[in-house]
Parts: sequence; structure tokens; C-alpha cells
Amino acid sequence: MNKIVSTCLLATALTFVSCNEDKKDTADKAQTEKTSEDFDFQADEFADLKILRYQIPGWENLSLKEQKLVYYLTQAGLSGRDIIWDQNYRHNLKIRGALENIYANYEGEKSGDDWDTFETYLKRVWFSNGIHHHYSNAKLKPEFSKEYFDTLLKETNTDLTGEAYEVIFSEKDAKKVNLNEADGLLKGSAINMYGADVTADEVDAFYANKKSPNPEKPLAYGINTKLVKENGKLVEKVYKSGGLYGDAIDEIIKWLEKAKGVAENEKQANALGLLIDYYNTGDLQTWDEYNVAWVEATEGNIDYINSFIEVYNDPKGYTGSYESIVQIKDFDMSAKMSKVEQNVQWFEDNSPIMDEHKKDSVVGVTYKTVIVAGESGDAAPSTPIGVNLPNSSWIRKQHGSKSVSLGNIINAYENAGGTNKLKEFAHDEEEIALSEKYGNQADKLHTALHEVVGHASGQLNKGVGTTKETLKSYASTMEEGRADLVGLYYLMDPKLEELGLTDNSEELGKAAYNDYIRNGLMTQLVRLEPGEDVEEAHMRNRQWVSAWVFEKGKDEGVIEKVEKEGKTYYDIKDYQKLRELFGELLKETQRIKSEGDYEAAKNLVENYGVKVDQKIHKEVLDRNAKFKSAPYSGFINPVLVAEMDEKEEITAIKVTQPASFEEQMMMYSKNYSFLTEKKKAKKEETAEAEM
Repeated sequence: MNKIVSTCLLATALTFVSCNEDKKDTADKAQTEKTSEDFDFQADEFADLKILRYQIPGWENLSLKEQKLVYYLTQAGLSGRDIIWDQNYRHNLKIRGALENIYANYEGEKSGDDWDTFETYLKRVWFSNGIHHHYSNAKLKPEFSKEYFDTLLKETNTDLTGEAYEVIFSEKDAKKVNLNEADGLLKGSAINMYGADVTADEVDAFYANKKSPNPEKPLAYGINTKLVKENGKLVEKVYKSGGLYGDAIDEIIKWLEKAKGVAENEKQANALGLLIDYYNTGDLQTWDEYNVAWVEATEGNIDYINSFIEVYNDPKGYTGSYESIVQIKDFDMSAKMSKVEQNVQWFEDNSPIMDEHKKDSVVGVTYKTVIVAGESGDAAPSTPIGVNLPNSSWIRKQHGSKSVSLGNIINAYENAGGTNKLKEFAHDEEEIALSEKYGNQADKLHTALHEVVGHASGQLNKGVGTTKETLKSYASTMEEGRADLVGLYYLMDPKLEELGLTDNSEELGKAAYNDYIRNGLMTQLVRLEPGEDVEEAHMRNRQWVSAWVFEKGKDEGVIEKVEKEGKTYYDIKDYQKLRELFGELLKETQRIKSEGDYEAAKNLVENYGVKVDQKIHKEVLDRNAKFKSAPYSGFINPVLVAEMDEKEEITAIKVTQPASFEEQMMMYSKNYSFLTEKKKAKKEETAEAEM
């Protein structure tokens, strides 16, 4: 719930960015770490995707022990890679195996359109961790024919039959996550987090009967399970060693044990030990104990995220997707941004929300800018730029939370970018100049305010259930919109100047407001196909926030919709009034969360955040068509190479870059496939040989 895929950054680094248009040819050589000036940030571009690289600055300043900790944690993260593929769709691993076998073994013509379309389809599947688009959730459509695919299967002796074969070309399982209740939240979703015959009503009833031992500390029921039917009875298949995904989890545990052995301090080791216990048992009380220990382990230079965490991919909002992010502290930027952390109570006290919804004491919020050293699962290749965890409301209230901004990821976006799209969609030269001067700074501050203040702010009324219980399928988009609104409200506050975070809060706020409204009402639509509704939680929240303030400010002319030379623009006329509107919407959004007002959440999202103005959409697509730069970006990870002595002890760890996206994906499948049939068969053969 608290992963920030983008806030204002989407407006500049993801949507308005015009990356280098020529595809970089790097397939013939690996790239070692270089300075930003020499580093080749873009690795590939295909379909609607750009593949970027990121650096790990300061790696050489870590001790060998710290480097080992990072190495073991990244290995643990990659060991669970297969889990997200299977969670995303029941046939993903079979399909991936077949596609990769063709890619590795086909000896026919590879220079024609047919092969190019096959290779592009495979790369899109890799990027999305399955056959459904990573953002729109729609099933990816191959541009090659069924007949050509049959030829590839035959000539490479690849076995793919039945539903796993047919689904590639059919209309079946068209949506990974469906949030349209009319189509059935589970019936209309291909996500593999529930049994095929389990209904949404049965899920609600099952978890309604789950009672936490301490109602003041509700357990995260469903976070690590698949709810299925056995002999007509609902049962949970638990993600744990010896349970569902046990083979991959055992590998995760193996590397976490090594990480624990080189932990920086006792608190960090204790948290890792509890995570290992949780993976071994699947016990939800242990999960809470781990999260408390993890959030209180604030010392040290290395941190990590690893487990089943965010619930965006579950249309019912219970089950967490597997993800891993390994982080190194960025000392310089963290010191600068800690000013937000130190003043979080001021922001809470001065928020426009109702007094009864404010926290008397915002506990333990920590904020760091970090250097990412490796990502996996739901965090890769498409990565967030900021994260705030844990998601448990009671833990956040009593023990605090950790907020991080992924500094080197943001840096990679910025170094790969330009301003061509900004100039196309901005209303005037003043708007362009504001974005060029303050856009990047506004992005970083919005991320900090969103994560540190936004997600930590406010409280539920006594007796009100968790948001996934009360707001249901609207919980994620409501929470992200609420955090966005906190950031937007304060981006124009003079307090930011007082804290030394900007030299001009008014100009900074104007740049942020321009970018947000432009993106929420127009440019993010490049991510949708004609006729599609908005489904993704973050896109929805940006649209309902922008559309609501636009409508409410119409009578006073706060934002004008302008047509100029056949093109549409949104021109903000009264920035201070817009700030007031953001405050009013924040107040209402917090009320909805605090009171658990499902109908109000539904009305807000459905009326403002789902439907698309088709005329505007067509115009945006037409205007965007002249730009070759793809609308989505993701990353390949640096490769950490361990050097060993004769005793197989690590003596050094080097950072290298993969030569290409394809090279990394094939290497991952070779080294980290612990749930595929081929891997299981090999494991069984090894076990028999040892008997």
C-alpha cells in the first residue's frame, strides 16, 4: 500500500521524459561502473518500454563485511523471483520456460519481422513478470501468428500444450487484476492468489471470521496465503518452507542465514532471525514481531525489504506480492532530507484534516535516501522510487515506520531524460521554465512528504477496521491519493524554505502543481489503450485528485481548460486557491479513511478516477505519437560478482553491469528458477543420486 511508483516524478521522469531515441547497442560487452558522465544509462527500448541501468555509487567505500551483507541479501531476493511469476498468473512459469527454450535453441532465421515480434513479446513478458502488462494489467498480445509460434515450438522441441498454450492467443484471462465489481473482482481477475472456484463473497466471509488474539493489534490475515477449496471447504495454502513456494523460500532462507551471520549489529541480526522464523513457519504473529524489530533496527548502513508485502495485485487486498529491495544508505542526501523527518509532528499539527483525525504524537518515522543495490519480485524490472513500510497501522502508530527514497534510481531516470514532452504538453513558456528549474527538486520533496508525512499522518476512529476491510478494492488508491495530497498541500508552504529545503516554496509549489495536474488529467493517458478505463491504483489516484480539484475550482476559474491551435492545455490561474482545494480534498479523504466510509470512497474514485475522456485520450495519443521514447521505464540490476579464495571464502565483490536485458533475464532463469518443473526434476535427480 505504501510503495510510491511515482508522484510528481512521473510527470517529469516517466511521462514527460524524452530519452535518447536511438536504441543503445550494448550486447557485445559488459559495462563496469563508470562516472555518471560516461555511464550508459539506457540499455534497450522496445514496444512501450525503456530498459535503464543504475549505478551503485560508493560501493568501494563499504567494508568487505558490508559488501557481503549486501551480496547475501540480493541473492536472497533473487531466489524468490519465481514466486511473483506464479502469483501473477498460474501458467506464467510454463509459458516463460517455453519462450526461453525457443529463444535459446532456435536455429532458424532471426533477422525477419516474425522473429523480431517473438523477441519483443518475450521481452515484454520478462518485464511484466508474466503475460499481463505490468501497469495496465491487460494481457499482452503477440504480434506473431499462431502458425509461426507452432513452427518455433516444433523446431526447438518445446513442449507447451493445453490452456497454457491457448491462452497466449485467446481472450481468456484478459485482465490480471480487475477492479470493476460488475465483472467480479475475482472472476474477472487472472491473478493466481485464490483458487479458481473461490468467490469474492467467500473471501470476505472467510476473513470476517478470522479474529485476532488482540483486536488492538490486528494480524495481517491472508498476507502470505492462497485461499483455495478442498472438498468444498475453504483452506489457506501458506507461503512457507514446506508449504506453497517452499522450494524458493528454502533458498531465500539459506541466503538470509548467511546475511544474519554478517549483520551490522544485534538489532539487525534479530530482525533477520525473525524474518527467517516467519519464512519457516508462516506465522502471522512472527510477521508482526519481525516488522516491529525491522522498523526499530535503524542503525547501520545496509537495509532491505523482503517478503510478501504490497497488496495491489490482490483485487480483495489481502495477499502480498513477493518483492525484495536491498539498500545502502546515501549519507549526504539522507542528512539533508532528515529535516522532513524531524519536523513530521509540525506537519501533522498544521494539516487541514479534522483535529480528531490527527495523531497527538507521530512516532518513529525515519527517512533516508538510499542507494539501491538489487531488486527482485514485484520491485523489478519496474521499480518504485520510494517506499514507506510497514503497512500495519498499529505498528506504524506504536513503533513508527521507515521511509526511503531510492536516490540512484531517481538519478538514473534524470540522466536518461529530457524535456521534449514537457514542451509539447505545457501551456506556456513560464510553465516550462518552472518545471525545468524546480521540477526535480519538487519531485524529491513530494516523494519525501508523501512517504514520511503522508503515509504516517492521520489515524482511524476507534473501532474502525483496517482500510482493506472498510474501503475494500478502493483502499490502495485512496491511501496513495491521501499521501499525494499531503505532499501537494505542503509543497507550497513557506515551512519548506524555513527548513532550508528550497529557496522559493511558492515557485517550487507552482512547478509541482503544474506537473501534477497536467499528468493527472492528460499525459498519464499515454499508458492506456483507446477505450480503456483507468485501473492501476496510482493512475486512479492522480486522476481523481486532479479531476476533483478541477471541477470544484471551475466557478472561480482556478484551473482553465484551454484550447490553442487545436490542442488542449490545463492552465492554473490561482495556485493558492488550488492549494486550498487540495487541503479540502485531503480533509475529506482522511475522513473517509478514519471513518471507513466505503460509499464515499467508491463515489470519489468511480466518479473522478476511472472513466477517461475519450476525446482527450485520443488527442494525447496523437500528440505523443511523434515521440519515439516509450512511456514506461524499468531497470536491469547491476551484477555483484563474488571472488573466492581456495577455501571458497569471499575475498572481494565487484560490481559489473549486464551486457543486455536479454542476458540478465536468461541468467536469472538459469540461476534462480526454483519453482519450474525443470528445476524440480533436477532437484529430484540430485536427491536420488545422493541416496
